[in-house]
Amino acid sequence: MKIIIRLFLTTIAVLVIAYLLNGVSVESFGAALLVAIVLGLLKITVRPILFILTLPITIITLGFFLLVINALVIMLADYFVAGFEVNGFWTAMLFSIILSIFQAILFKLIKSDSSTKHTKN
Repeated sequence: MKIIIRLFLTTIAVLVIAYLLNGVSVESFGAALLVAIVLGLLKITVRPILFILTLPITIITLGFFLLVINALVIMLADYFVAGFEVNGFWTAMLFSIILSIFQAILFKLIKSDSSTKHTKN
């Protein structure tokens, strides 16, 4: 159930960011949902491989190269999902940063909400 909620929140975040950010477009809710699914799959498959291959550069840049990896993941999602378009690398990087912030806030709200339900009075 938690995965479905996270997927839905990511979908909403993709729609909001596409609305707010010039250079990003999403045709429909279905396309945004597909983007959320593809991003999830890319983050568990491609991102770790890129991380390992670029570990020396990531260490030298004190982790800032991870922003580049995240932008590349967004650009891959753009390639795979019809109805989702990101215009350029810098837009993908900004999209990635904003999406990460949205997800951190939204997922934290879910986590704190679920932890309050399980406490005994």
